[in-house]
Parts: sequence; structure tokens; C-alpha cells
Amino acid sequence: MQTAEPKNTSAPVNIGIEESDRQAIAEGLSRLLADTYSLYLKTHYFHWNVTGPMFHSLHQMFEEQYVELATAVDDVAERIRTLGAVAPGSYSQFAELSTVPETRDVPEASEMVRLLVEANEAVVRTARAAFPAAERANDEATADLITERMRTHEKTAWMLRSMIQ
Repeated sequence: MQTAEPKNTSAPVNIGIEESDRQAIAEGLSRLLADTYSLYLKTHYFHWNVTGPMFHSLHQMFEEQYVELATAVDDVAERIRTLGAVAPGSYSQFAELSTVPETRDVPEASEMVRLLVEANEAVVRTARAAFPAAERANDEATADLITERMRTHEKTAWMLRSMIQ
């Protein structure tokens, strides 16, 4: 998906990163945004619908995770805007860009945990794929954001995985 430049920009973006590099970085971040938002929806959905003996702990854990993801969505979208690109924001754009599969049924609690492990690992892979463009352009701010997202999702996947092993 091409990330469009905003129309009627009053001043060009001049942050020391070439336009073509900013575009490539924004495209990778758009995929990361779509994955992060898709994971946010999945986690929130599971928070609402979890049942069983681990209800309280999972309900609380899922809430902590979706609250963190809501902040991350904003951080990634704002970085895209900082680079001078338009952040995707529709369900159809997210569906086109995301690698996190949608869950429509209500799985058992242990299956929810397993699906969230897979989804967090998918976000890590998307972040890792976006990193080289930022590194090539010496875009330390984006590299830092991506690194933090990888660290967060790797840790979350580990913590969730520990619950099912």
C-alpha cells in the first residue's frame, strides 16, 4: 500500500531524511500500525469474552495489554505523521496491511492465550521487517520506536507462552 503524502502541506518536511527514505519507513510503520491495531482489537475482544477458572487473571492481563497497545497505536501513527505521510486508519486499510488474523469466534481461554502469543510474534516480525529502512536512513527515532515495540511484543509473547506450557 502506498502511503499518501498529505495534501495542502504548508511547509515541507525537512528532518534530515530524504523523502524516498521517509516514504519507505512510513510504509513499514503503516504495516506495524495495522498489526498493532489488529492485535489491540483481538486483545480487547478476548478481554471482554474470556471465561473459565483463570477469568480474573486473564481479564486483568488482557486489559493491561490492550491499554499498552492503545498507546502504541498512537505512537506509531504519530511517527508516520512526523515523517510527512498519512497514517492509515480504516478497517479496510488495516485488513489489507495486517498480518494478524482476525478471530470471530470465542475460543477457550487457553486458545485465546495461544492466539495472542502468535499475534504478538507476528507484530514482532512486522516490526523487524520495518527496521532496516529506518536503519539505512539513520532514522534513530523510528529505530528506537521499532526496537521498543519488538521488545514489548517479545516479552508479552514470552509471558503468555509461559501460561500455556
